Amino acid sequence: MLEQLSDSKKRLKPKNMYIYNVTTNIEESAHDQWLKWMNETHIPDVLATGKFLSAKMCKVLVEEDMGGVTYSVQFTTVDKETLLAYYKEDAPKLRNDAQQLFSNKFVSFRTELEVISEH
Repeated sequence: MLEQLSDSKKRLKPKNMYIYNVTTNIEESAHDQWLKWMNETHIPDVLATGKFLSAKMCKVLVEEDMGGVTYSVQFTTVDKETLLAYYKEDAPKLRNDAQQLFSNKFVSFRTELEVISEH
């Protein structure tokens, strides 16, 4: 039975899924407001573009020399083309929203990941 489920899962999974990972260090003075905004506004807005299947927010368990709290948000999408469309059509406005609300309070970097296998 488990073997059948596993085979079924493999057939249903699209090839070459991508993860758009955004890692952000937020100053402690803005942390609570930023976290609430991320969970209630920003992540739902990104998902509302229709270009991502899901999002996962994780706290990075490391103490930064610069202080603050670091998070990784991982948005899953079906292919590279969809991610490129997000960059062109949606990312500028959504990034600007963050800058307007939390100017000089955070540093972010972005990473693209291709899913090779899931176990």
